[in-house]
Amino acid sequence: MARASDLQGRAVLLTGAAGGIGSALARGLAAVGARLALAYGQNADGAERLAEELRARGAEVVTAGADLADPAATRVLVHAAETAFGAVDVLVNNAGYSQPRHWPDVDLETWDRTHAINLRAPFLLTQHVLPGMVERKFGRVLYVSSVAAYVGGVVGPHYASSKAGLHGLVHYFAGRTAKHGVTVNGLAPALIAETGMFPRAADDAAAPPRPIPVGRLGTPDEVADLALAVLRNGYLTNQVVLLDGGIHPQ
Repeated sequence: MARASDLQGRAVLLTGAAGGIGSALARGLAAVGARLALAYGQNADGAERLAEELRARGAEVVTAGADLADPAATRVLVHAAETAFGAVDVLVNNAGYSQPRHWPDVDLETWDRTHAINLRAPFLLTQHVLPGMVERKFGRVLYVSSVAAYVGGVVGPHYASSKAGLHGLVHYFAGRTAKHGVTVNGLAPALIAETGMFPRAADDAAAPPRPIPVGRLGTPDEVADLALAVLRNGYLTNQVVLLDGGIHPQ
């Protein structure tokens, strides 16, 4: 018997779908039978290649491009998903913007764009899709954060603060939607290979990353594996799960 937490047939809006983690998430979600709206920023070719790959495996997939620094882009993406599938059952806020800056060099433009993409857009997307989830008594919202939200990281204060803000969204929305069958969680990875966002110290480009207790970088597939476990679990909500190779124990 299918459980309410199963993702088969659920409509998923996934941002940052063309990146390393996004692609792994898309493949994992398609493998469990989800229908996918793949949102991308600039890498249209990458998103279309991924969509064709997944369609060849039998998945229902659409793509939609938008610059999440524009607040209007969030409605464009939700509209594309709802037009294709009728609703958004699962929202995965995976898109991220990372421009390394030492703190004296963080200009207003960098600060605003980072927070617009990393924090404002996830909030607006959640605001758009949450009423439907509550009405249907099912929903999953996942914010992809970063270990930088806990330890500051090396990208800069603009990035760390934008990711920490996601945790506030988790805790605000989770308690208000749990009784309606909606879970809201975060996933905070660190030092993941093949993502294009591998952090180096902004004020010392040659500085090595902090030691990783497990002795290696994480992989996008490992992030996707944990994300799928979170999304399928209807009893898990109001949590931010670290995936950092043991860097920041809790």
